[in-house]
Amino acid sequence: QVQLVESGGGLVQVGGSLRLSCAASGRTFSTYAMGWIRQAPGKEREFVSSISRSSGLTMYADSVKGRFTISRDYANNTVFLQMNSLKPEDTAVYYCAADPRVAVTTTSLYWGQGTQVTVSS
Repeated sequence: QVQLVESGGGLVQVGGSLRLSCAASGRTFSTYAMGWIRQAPGKEREFVSSISRSSGLTMYADSVKGRFTISRDYANNTVFLQMNSLKPEDTAVYYCAADPRVAVTTTSLYWGQGTQVTVSS
């Protein structure tokens, strides 16, 4: 089992940047694919990005490709999401997720509590 705590959300203007962090508990960090899922008000959960256990595979939703970058720090059991060129449609609660499979999905088993990202125009 793994526990996840996100941080780094906030209010930013269009075109700005934010860096989300997700700290994972336990000594099994490297056995999970890690990633981010977001949910905007009134919408379904949406896959954003995922990074494999070895960091050899990264995946991005088309809507964020080229603007967001996912990475992970094994020494500190942390996964990051660098978000640049933010748009109003990026406004959502961002959840960190962990999955023993190759990538996180909207049905992954382990979730954090979420962090709000608001992009103002």
